[in-house]
Amino acid sequence: MPKRKSVSPVFSMCVQPSFLIGTNNEDQSANFAPITWLSVTHEKGDGYLLIISMTGTKRTRRNIERAGVFSANLVSTDMLPLMDYFGSRHADDGKKDGIGYAVSRGAVLDVPVLDQSRWVYECEAVKTVVTGDSATFFCAIRNIQIDERLSCADLFDVDLTLLDPVIYSGKYHSIGKLLGEIGDFLTSAPPPDRK
Repeated sequence: MPKRKSVSPVFSMCVQPSFLIGTNNEDQSANFAPITWLSVTHEKGDGYLLIISMTGTKRTRRNIERAGVFSANLVSTDMLPLMDYFGSRHADDGKKDGIGYAVSRGAVLDVPVLDQSRWVYECEAVKTVVTGDSATFFCAIRNIQIDERLSCADLFDVDLTLLDPVIYSGKYHSIGKLLGEIGDFLTSAPPPDRK
């Protein structure tokens, strides 16, 4: 068993997927911003809600509060230049057009979608919770666009190695290999040490 040590709670490392959130500005131009505070929660029946949090007064937050819709574009490793570019530019400083990228519209919602993304959620905010300077949006997923190379027989059949997502924990990481499926390790796990 590894030895651990206690550290100050200011170290809030959390392994997170990286997304570029697409919103419509008031003039209907596209705006994208990197957000890694994204997860899901169970709703009712087979449904679930996408949860996204953001701090401050960034344009993306204001756009979601105003229009109630957005796209969440999963960032793959080949999209890191876009992630860094959008993260280093503020929408209030002008158009983010210093790098090339292609945008289309959502299939169900009128939201900007990055053509390069291999997994895109089209979302509608249904509830907002504000804590401090952070807004957390609980969102109905109205559509998911996925890379046509994915089969996805069920929710647990997503090959992340094909999606090649960027994982963020204060630094960028990638996924190395597929290790197996749920239950694959039950027979190979050593019995618990009951001292």
